[in-house]
Amino acid sequence: MAVLGRYVVDDPAICHGEPTFKGTRIFVAQVLEQVAEGLAWESIVESWGGVVSKDAIAEAVRLARDAFLSQDLARSG
Repeated sequence: MAVLGRYVVDDPAICHGEPTFKGTRIFVAQVLEQVAEGLAWESIVESWGGVVSKDAIAEAVRLARDAFLSQDLARSG
């Protein structure tokens, strides 16, 4: 299992290794899609029954940003 952050993990034994929130089978991509749709973070937390916190969402957004920037740098390098 790769720990990507405090809340996000990448475990080949869970959800085929797709990034999920620690202790859940909730895909990070699903939550990021909700963010992209403009849902309020409070609504996202509620939609997952409080299992995904605002801090977890913030971490997912930061990880997505970092991945985007590393791809952008790789292309321009």
